Amino acid sequence: MSDEDEEMSVSDQFFRLHLARVPVIAILRGLPADVTVSTAQACWDAGIELVEVPAQGDSGWRALDAAAEAARERGRLIGAGTICSAADAARAVQAGAAFLVSPGLDEATVNYAALNRVSYLPGVTTPTEVQRALALNAQNLKIFPAGPLGVDWITALRRPFPAANFIAVGGVSAANAQKFIRAGAIGVGVGGALTNRESVRALASLKPPHESDAADGSTFFDDRKRIDDQKGSLH
Repeated sequence: MSDEDEEMSVSDQFFRLHLARVPVIAILRGLPADVTVSTAQACWDAGIELVEVPAQGDSGWRALDAAAEAARERGRLIGAGTICSAADAARAVQAGAAFLVSPGLDEATVNYAALNRVSYLPGVTTPTEVQRALALNAQNLKIFPAGPLGVDWITALRRPFPAANFIAVGGVSAANAQKFIRAGAIGVGVGGALTNRESVRALASLKPPHESDAADGSTFFDDRKRIDDQKGSLH
């Protein structure tokens, strides 16, 4: 395997690795910069490794800048959400975003992330979108809006697309998050349900995929072993 392939493999595994303990991406949307920073710190302290700040409007970019500075100081990870173009992606990376999240699938942004080796989570809904994303070598996919679609949607998509790593976002709360993980999602993204420190702690207590029964009986470690075996066969 070439060095480039190895680096891309590490990038592909970013979300699996950082969701392995607490399978939650905390989405801090529409908060003032100071509240974004304090809420991000509460999430990090609770064990939630991935915190996303949607870069939407001037206030969103200011919140991302503040959160990125806090993440650098604390040795934590911050991501940028609502990335709708390659230009947005470049601006977010310059601000300090360690990963990118989009509401939909944009080929130019997929290509930017690949060329710059930035971990990226595009949004998909339909089998057609999943197939297109995989053709673009985007394996980590945000199922959106997961709440209205329901857990059976993820179960159904996993069968024809076992190579995809699905993260359920939109309408997910502490009350239903574990169901999405049992259905086969490697994690969930939660925004509106992060209302106070109690809700943060409740989400941080979610069982990760390797402790939660998947729809087809496979686990995170089964998948990880398969990936390691495949990598070993290439050497």
